[in-house]
Amino acid sequence: MRKWFILSAVGRDRPGIVADLAQLVFDCEANLEDSRMTLLGNEFAAILLCSGTTDDVEQKLHDGAKRLEWENRLTVFIRPVEGDLRPPVPGPGNKLFRIIAEGADRAGIVAQVCRALADHSVNIADLQSTTLPSPSGAALYRMTLLTEVPDTLASSELARTLDQVGATLGVDVSIEPA
Repeated sequence: MRKWFILSAVGRDRPGIVADLAQLVFDCEANLEDSRMTLLGNEFAAILLCSGTTDDVEQKLHDGAKRLEWENRLTVFIRPVEGDLRPPVPGPGNKLFRIIAEGADRAGIVAQVCRALADHSVNIADLQSTTLPSPSGAALYRMTLLTEVPDTLASSELARTLDQVGATLGVDVSIEPA
C-alpha cells in the first residue's frame, strides 16, 4: 500500500541541497511526487511530497533525515500524510483566481488580506511575496496568491472586499481568473 509523507527542510543556502534531498528520497525507495523549493534570505527552504510502498519507508526517511541534519546542518521534518490526497487545484466547487497585492511595504498586508480571504472561505493554494526597491528607494511589497474561490461566492463581492482591505492598508489589490 502506498504511504505519503511531507518532508520539509531548511538550511543555509549552498549548492547541493536539492541533490541531497532528492538522494534521501531515492535512497529510501520513495518517489518524489511534488515539491516547492526556494531561497528565503540566506536560507534554502523545501517542502516535498513523497510516497513509498515498503513497510519501512517511514523509518528510512526519518533515519535519512537525521543523517542529513547531522552531516549538512539542515533542519528536516518528516510527517505522514493522513487520509486521501486532495484533488488538484482548483478542487470541486471552486474557481481559480490570482490575487496580487502591491504597495509600500508595511506590517499587516499578509495578515489582513489573508483574513479577508478566510472570512469568505477562500482557500490559498499558493502564496509568494517579495520586497523590491522602488525608484524612490522605498521598499515595495508584492504578494501573489493563487486561490480557490467557492463557486457560491461572486468574484465581484470578493473584489469589493479586497478593495476595502487595500484602501485600509494603502496597497493595490487586484483579482483575476487564473
